[in-house]
Amino acid sequence: MPENSFLEINNLSVQYKTEDDTVYAVNGANLMLRKKETLGLVGETGAGKTTTALSILRLLPKNIGFVTDGSIVLGGEDLLKLPEKQMLTYRGKRVSMIFQDPMTSLNPVIPIGKQIAEVLKLHNTTRMSRSEIDDRVDEMLEMVDIPAFRKGEYPHQFSGGMKQRVVIAISLACEPELLIADEPTTALDVTIQAQVLSLMSELKEKIGTSMLLITHDLGIVAETCDKVAVMYAGEIVESGPVEDVFSEGKHHPYTEGLFGSLPDLDVDKRRLSPIYGLMPNPTRLPPGCKFHPRCPYRMEACSVEHPEDIVVGEHMLKCHLFGQGE
Repeated sequence: MPENSFLEINNLSVQYKTEDDTVYAVNGANLMLRKKETLGLVGETGAGKTTTALSILRLLPKNIGFVTDGSIVLGGEDLLKLPEKQMLTYRGKRVSMIFQDPMTSLNPVIPIGKQIAEVLKLHNTTRMSRSEIDDRVDEMLEMVDIPAFRKGEYPHQFSGGMKQRVVIAISLACEPELLIADEPTTALDVTIQAQVLSLMSELKEKIGTSMLLITHDLGIVAETCDKVAVMYAGEIVESGPVEDVFSEGKHHPYTEGLFGSLPDLDVDKRRLSPIYGLMPNPTRLPPGCKFHPRCPYRMEACSVEHPEDIVVGEHMLKCHLFGQGE
């Protein structure tokens, strides 16, 4: 495990198997996160981002989703090798997840205070009393700017932004070492998005949590992340510090395409440059580089040979265009 690394995903491969076909969702993905860092995982819908997150928590659909290769090491322990009973103590306590839609993340018939308290009771390793748990619920609600007196209310009595803040309070109640946020602002309007992201960053600093932020918004990554990893067809095709990946230097053609798809108000009459074509069928992935059918720079080798990782400092590219040290 590299020095100072806290979470290390090595050569992770995940498949979804049905009677008719096999979906190759994640294919040899590698990620590394240090303590107190925020890593942004970006890519199109279907790239494998959520599957990677569910693999960390071992929440893949039973009898369908399978980790076929690799390791997920958290604080020196391979989560994929832990017995399920021990894994239960990790979820919510050491690793928490904010799911995509706050509307469906909360139980509609249980008051929000009881839903926060449930997590505290489940992981009550310090033997908190009932009154201490109640005080902690009040503290968490106040921390996410919801008055504690509303803890007896139900999810339908809150706005979308407030529901997401309740979900954040639940996720951080036990002060996890790793927080996974899967598109945490997708269902929210732009103003509320900014508030939620700012809140998450503040709480992360206060508690000292590492964060894996899954998003398709490069603007969010630029504002909130220390590092970024770009995922395409289940592979990490580029990764590194935000400053390196967002600089004017060399980029993977897919990353270049993502930047070209962003509107830029500072450039007169610049048209958006969409990435033509679609993500490959995950049951029929192309040989060689998975991006080559859509790549404007493709060469003969791209359709035959799988590109190797090219690493310069902490910046990694997986592309035939660049040679080591170029």
